[in-house]
Amino acid sequence: MKRLLLFCVLLLLVIGGVAAWFTFKSGTTFDEKSKYFIVEEGKTDKASVLETLEEKKIVTSTLLFSFIASKAGVWDKLKPGKFEVKKGQSLLSIARMLKNNKQADVKLIINKLRTKEDLARLIGKNFVHDSATVMNFLSSNDSLQAFHVDTNTVFTLIIPDTYTFHWNTPLRRMIGRLAEEHDAFWAKNNRTAKASSEGFTPEQIYTLASIVEEETNASDEKGNIASVYMNRYNKGMALGADPTVKYALRDFGLKRILLGHLTVESPYNTYRNKGLPPGPICTPSVETLDAVLNAPKTDYLFFVASSEFNGHHHFSSNFAEHSQYAKQYHVALSARMAEKKADKEPE
Repeated sequence: MKRLLLFCVLLLLVIGGVAAWFTFKSGTTFDEKSKYFIVEEGKTDKASVLETLEEKKIVTSTLLFSFIASKAGVWDKLKPGKFEVKKGQSLLSIARMLKNNKQADVKLIINKLRTKEDLARLIGKNFVHDSATVMNFLSSNDSLQAFHVDTNTVFTLIIPDTYTFHWNTPLRRMIGRLAEEHDAFWAKNNRTAKASSEGFTPEQIYTLASIVEEETNASDEKGNIASVYMNRYNKGMALGADPTVKYALRDFGLKRILLGHLTVESPYNTYRNKGLPPGPICTPSVETLDAVLNAPKTDYLFFVASSEFNGHHHFSSNFAEHSQYAKQYHVALSARMAEKKADKEPE
């Protein structure tokens, strides 16, 4: 009897040890650093999740995982979301992650965007919200009212950076986070006070910066270009900014603005309309925003690209000087375009 009892105890210990080994050992099958899987809304049941884990080839045994997850009380607690499973993670650890809804961080990396469609595609690519839903939100003044912007000025909320959310973070909360970062940005380094001292609101500075962003990549020229537009604005002149025409035409690949382009009827055409456009034409970098805020005091009213095509510009305070530089540039540009055309023609 003692031998039988001893045998049963040993058998239970062996079974327990094997069970513990399978529970706490690596439960993953992949070689990558980690894998992601999504639990969609309406598919939080056991069968759907196990099917996803099987399709993604994430766990060593869906049968054993199902048993462990059931014992851990996962299926009653599971919520939709995107989850990251790391290489070597145990089945118990994966089960606890699901039970505690420890979702993966998803990055929203915003650099330069030009249109609401660009932002909608970016969010739709990385989060639960499809691009159509995002566009509807961004195109609704009722939706945007809570953030003190409208469909024209919504981009002024966006300070290019990397933002972290959960995959299924509500869209309103995502925009709210952008608004919070916007407020923090303008509160720092006396930025709002600087804008006010120049007679502008933060939103106007942002719009000016968006034009400067599209004008040049040369960091050392951004302040001077900003001063040109500020001087024109303060004198009641039309800004005459080529990038706003491209925006009005939605043709961002235009290399040369012709007279016909300047006739486009749009509030964004700053050749036809004085003052600033209704909103920004892109999301300018922090560098450009600060360049506008700290623009030097100049008497410049004109600038044109250098005929050397070195990414820089010639600045002028009078039209006569500007015309000379402009002529040099257009002659050089025509010659370059003719040369390129000749190179493409068969001999």
